[in-house]
Amino acid sequence: MLISAISWSQEDNVTITVDTLTNEVYMLTGQGGNIGLYVNTTNTYMIDDQFARLSPKIKQAIATITKQPVTYLFNTHMHGDHTGGNAEFNTNTTTLIAQDNVRKSLEQRITEKPELSKDILPEISFSEELKLYQDDETIMAFHVHNAHTNGDAMIYFMKNNVLHMGDTYFSGRYPYIDLDNGGSVDGYINAQKKALMLIDENTVIIPGHGRPSNKKELTTYITMLEDIKNNTLKAIESGKTLEQIKTDTSISGTYDTDYGTGFINPEKLRSTFYTSLKK
Repeated sequence: MLISAISWSQEDNVTITVDTLTNEVYMLTGQGGNIGLYVNTTNTYMIDDQFARLSPKIKQAIATITKQPVTYLFNTHMHGDHTGGNAEFNTNTTTLIAQDNVRKSLEQRITEKPELSKDILPEISFSEELKLYQDDETIMAFHVHNAHTNGDAMIYFMKNNVLHMGDTYFSGRYPYIDLDNGGSVDGYINAQKKALMLIDENTVIIPGHGRPSNKKELTTYITMLEDIKNNTLKAIESGKTLEQIKTDTSISGTYDTDYGTGFINPEKLRSTFYTSLKK
């Protein structure tokens, strides 16, 4: 449940908004992926960090919540709008954590741009699952395979009943499935079904983009994705080409008004579904 929000902006007109989700968990929205923040009496846990140039503003927003340094910083995947601030937050007091493939991707980024600081790299990486125990809270990070990318992780705060899904969920809009970096339609749907098995009707979901969500909305979203998938498969089986599917509004038309006005428009979505599902 959304309890409260505060916001302000500076000269570049990017606003950092803080949503209070529980007594200990917050969502920060600015430009890029949604940031999760868990704060207790002794430590602060952060999920994703948007772009480097926004780090001063994000730090100011965090300072309105807690004076403690960030103890652990999770990356949900490798994209720059979720990892761009890694070097600015990865200090001697902060340990960066991500799935194994995220570290590999960031190592490749340094190879391509040697001027980048090695502070963008996680000090801890995991393959499938990692648990951290903080007082009476258990923080569980788990890998979901070939969903948005090849290195996606969801972070679940068990006591607070808050799940950060990263970009495996774009609340209220069509998803971006990064096929070039290991994403797939089937993996994306399976990741959301895995989340559905974990949560209950009271869970607050932090999506990678969009407003806070819940189990009911996620269930509706999965139904939408499966319907578009089935329509795409039928079109493929009938012999339609990529160009024909891109312009075939019947494949996703039921949902385009509600979900198709974001970064991924209906034509881009149908193209992604065709490319991922075509055998």
